Amino acid sequence: MNQTYTAVVKQDGEWWIGWIEEVPGVNCQERTRDELLKSLRVTLAEALEMNRTDAKNAAGRDYEEFTIAV
Repeated sequence: MNQTYTAVVKQDGEWWIGWIEEVPGVNCQERTRDELLKSLRVTLAEALEMNRTDAKNAAGRDYEEFTIAV
């Protein structure tokens, strides 16, 4: 299942800055827009994996997982 997220990007002087609208804390800064989008993808993937790991660790043992669509 592929999920989509919204990257909000803008040029600020010589830098491109951006963040993922749906995931607080995922933000990056790069010299080009293409580099920024690549960094946002990598950072988003890392943040989602970290959140998954944290959630499973917090649940301990004997938990269930369900897919929820919105």
